[in-house]
Amino acid sequence: MKLKKLTVLALAGLTSLALSACSGSAGSGTTSDGGTTAEAKASEAATTAAGGETQAAGDLKPVAKEDLKVGFIYIGDENEGYTAAHYKGAMDMKAALGLSDDQVIIKWNVPEDETAGDAAMDLADQGCNIIFANSFGHESYILEAAKEYPDVQFCHATGYQAALSGLSNMHNYFTNVYESRYVSGVVAGLKLNQMIEDGKVSKDAVKIGYVGAYPFAEVISGYTSFFLGVRSVCPEAVMEVKYTNSWSSFDLEKEAADALISNGCVLISQHADTTGAPTACEAAGVPSVGYNISMIATAPNTALTSAAIDWAPYVTYAVQSVIDGKSFETDWCQGYKEGANSITELNQAVIAPGTEEKVKEVESAIIAGTLHVFDTSTFTAGGQKLDTYKKDGIDVEYISDGYFHESVYGSAPAFDILIDGITTIEN
Repeated sequence: MKLKKLTVLALAGLTSLALSACSGSAGSGTTSDGGTTAEAKASEAATTAAGGETQAAGDLKPVAKEDLKVGFIYIGDENEGYTAAHYKGAMDMKAALGLSDDQVIIKWNVPEDETAGDAAMDLADQGCNIIFANSFGHESYILEAAKEYPDVQFCHATGYQAALSGLSNMHNYFTNVYESRYVSGVVAGLKLNQMIEDGKVSKDAVKIGYVGAYPFAEVISGYTSFFLGVRSVCPEAVMEVKYTNSWSSFDLEKEAADALISNGCVLISQHADTTGAPTACEAAGVPSVGYNISMIATAPNTALTSAAIDWAPYVTYAVQSVIDGKSFETDWCQGYKEGANSITELNQAVIAPGTEEKVKEVESAIIAGTLHVFDTSTFTAGGQKLDTYKKDGIDVEYISDGYFHESVYGSAPAFDILIDGITTIEN
């Protein structure tokens, strides 16, 4: 979740290297029935236009499972929602592959500085065959370690430099979390409708708030998909985003939520790592939607659900590839269809009637490919409907077939458009 807005240079590099698209099934670009996914087709088109072929890692030397060691570098610890989700994915992988405790080595609370490089090299020196890092600011240091240890596979969550680096042992991964944010937005929109019907909110004053970490593409993509989910059932809603300029600060997140509530927001969501925003909402009696983990324990009377990521599919896929000696994706991202995204349990004490049924309907449509989160018929920017979108200086068309193709030309989110109905406040 620690992702900066993609730079022109990075996108140019990714395009010229003909970056592999997010596949419909692990490492294949096909659906479970053998059909080519829309994402794979889009990537193939981009690859053809670039005059190259999809980049893939070279063949690996198989590793006997009993000899395997896996390392993890985490920005936080189990008490921080983002890292807790990554840790759960690691433990699910460990159980699925039957690894012992001493085959998994974890470095907790590793900052985004040279400490990350030291941690990566230490894990490699301890015999780790594959190493994962989970914060955007770790990437440059992980890249340096990958250069030093060519026989070790390095996997970095939320980054974009793997394909650009040309290193066959460097990988980026993320998920289509915008899908689960959209679904959580539907849950929120239904709650807003209930509040309108009950006379708690007037139809012309449906303003929601969003606590965002930084004004980066990942955050923009996330709050936009949440907002589009809200508006799909509650078209009157508008949204105000307040940035904390921190990924994980209970105090700043609580303060931002308090400020949004004071400014008239009647429901709050977040792209921030702590329980700060739900804590503020519980005190104020304002419904909330969280991120990474269920917030019901923190806000039993106001938490609706949370948008969540399951990292186990990727971690298991990557580690199994090392065991098997098989190359695996330089860039990887999957979503609801592959079990990489979901929402956490619905709070039956708070959600609006009919929410469970509507959630199942929306999730089914996403999985079937009949609902596209960034359908351009559902939003405008500057009063205009968008039918084309390219980054400055980059000949990659993100909009086709009536929707913005998010996380197709790389695993990192690319949607960075401020759409109508959303206003932002930077600290």
